[in-house]
Amino acid sequence: YVSFDKNEFMAEQLKNGRITSIDFMRGLTVAFMIFVNSPGSWDYVYPWFAHAKWNGCTPTDLVFPFFLFIVGLSVYFSNTSTKEQAEFKIICRFLKRAIQLFFIGLLINGFPFYHLSTLRIPGVLQRISIVFLVCSFLNRYTSRSFQFILILVLLVGYWVLICFTKPPGMYTLNPEPTTNLSAWVDGYLLKNHVWTQTKPWDPEGVLSTLPAIASGLIGVLTASSLQQVREKKRSIYELPIIGILLILLGICWNNIFPINKNLWSSSYVLYTSGIAQFVLWISYRVIDEQGYKNITKPFLAFGNNAITAYIISEVLEASWNVIQLKESYSLKVWVFDHCFASWLSPYGASHLMAFVFTGIIYLPIYWMYKRRIFIKIG
Repeated sequence: YVSFDKNEFMAEQLKNGRITSIDFMRGLTVAFMIFVNSPGSWDYVYPWFAHAKWNGCTPTDLVFPFFLFIVGLSVYFSNTSTKEQAEFKIICRFLKRAIQLFFIGLLINGFPFYHLSTLRIPGVLQRISIVFLVCSFLNRYTSRSFQFILILVLLVGYWVLICFTKPPGMYTLNPEPTTNLSAWVDGYLLKNHVWTQTKPWDPEGVLSTLPAIASGLIGVLTASSLQQVREKKRSIYELPIIGILLILLGICWNNIFPINKNLWSSSYVLYTSGIAQFVLWISYRVIDEQGYKNITKPFLAFGNNAITAYIISEVLEASWNVIQLKESYSLKVWVFDHCFASWLSPYGASHLMAFVFTGIIYLPIYWMYKRRIFIKIG
């Protein structure tokens, strides 16, 4: 279910306190995600536009935790507009939105063939749906101190599970790609329903969703602090301080629990959340406090139709990969060879094609934005 909610959105865009920098940050993240997910050839990708192979963190590894951080921000501010609604109606809305996101994620995973016996169950939207649901309930029905304690429990508990708990059947503790407890849980529970490129484990697997919830909760606590500052009508200085502290804690923890997106390690949560807070602070200072909103225009379209942009990009990317012009020669390869690689270096061609692809996705999204058409889940 989707809604074309022009009136609500237009009201929000008036000078009623809406934080433009959050929409900007969401749009910037979506645009960068589409770009790094769509190179002309995966054989020619600069390291900073690819995920770290295992330990470490590249700019590309910031995309997903930024999304979950923004989910936490959005959960907090959306709750302020539902305080007077009936509790049953609110709970139903939480469940409905989470189920719809999860189902859309399954549809994207299976597109276009839908082999149910090997359909990947985890995924980006599936993890977002779970984090959204848990954070929504915690934000509405628990205190900030409880949420802070829960973040600590999730991060420390996950560290103990991964670094000090030996998976069944393993003779030694070895937190490598296929021999850690998270990989064992994925293989045991999901079996064939994991990402084929990492089988038997999944980068959005079951156990690693626990620290991902902490990423969302940090967004909730950040939004709470931001709201208090706005009510007092003063500049916010806590964000960069807390952001730097989280980054330093993540780097320190990296020595005993490496920063790792695939495991969604506790150090990775702190490190990426700190960077997200710093980016939010800069955006808020420049856009909402200083009023430089012209820079937001190219990204607000992506930010206000983020799910739509993601779905279009995933479907289009899958489509021209499966359209075969001849054996082992897809439409995408043909476009890369004849339109880009024929006159550019392989790396230049690969990244220019990604940029053009992002621009193609932007066209319908910008058209929708100009006409105030906003498709929202739930």
